[in-house]
Amino acid sequence: MREGRYDPYAAGPHRVATRAFEAHDPTRDRLFPCDAWFAADADGAQPLVVFSHSSSPIGRRQSTFLCAHLASHGYVVAAMDHSEIVAPELRGKDGETLAERAARIQGWIDNRVPDVRLLLDRILGAAPVAGLPPLDADRVGIVGHSFGGWTALATPESDDRIRAVVALAPAGSSKPPPSIIPATLTFEWRRDVPTLYLVAENDSALPMEGMRELFDRARSAKRMEILAGADHGHFFDEFEWQPGQCSKDDAHRFVRGLTLAHLDTTLRALPGAARFWQERVRG
Repeated sequence: MREGRYDPYAAGPHRVATRAFEAHDPTRDRLFPCDAWFAADADGAQPLVVFSHSSSPIGRRQSTFLCAHLASHGYVVAAMDHSEIVAPELRGKDGETLAERAARIQGWIDNRVPDVRLLLDRILGAAPVAGLPPLDADRVGIVGHSFGGWTALATPESDDRIRAVVALAPAGSSKPPPSIIPATLTFEWRRDVPTLYLVAENDSALPMEGMRELFDRARSAKRMEILAGADHGHFFDEFEWQPGQCSKDDAHRFVRGLTLAHLDTTLRALPGAARFWQERVRG
């Protein structure tokens, strides 16, 4: 971290490098394209953060503004294209029936957490990804947007490696809108996993009612921050801005800074990050 006052909004001191790699799952016979962002000039083992993308076909590179920011502060951030992008049988087909579509979407849901666990196994396994710095397996977080936000909240139900969660406008409420993937959550986590919800005030896809329900149901330490004047797309690198909305620069600053502050508090126990949240509450 830079000396002086803690500022999670500012770019970090490290030079960011990227590495493309693959994760092979022989059980499902799938090969997943993956990317990692990391500090090329940092010393020692770095915390690991998994980024889980939304249901958008953009995939693993939908929010590089966030992945690169975390890397500049000394995190390794890994993202994959999930199964619905990789597996031909999970892609939509012309003329599919409602039952066929429902079965396909259930396949999306069923594969999300196994995807994340595969990525963790690949990047923390005995055969490390070439070119990446050493990783601290005791400091692992997950960040996800929309369907990826659901993925971030669902993964701790079955994987104790996750120590921190950031859910960006997550799916998973008990009453999803008709156009939203009907994924559900139990919040039956086996450890306390501090969770930050970053949500959009005017989210047309996943309204605030659902965000509040998910927040209320979470049993771990939690915090919610609302991005004023924002819609669901404000968490992407690029989105169609509408007059009266929060600007892209302001949205990205909000997401970058608060995500980093949460991870710095939970995974690194940085005193400056803890003070940041105390001052934000007082302010």
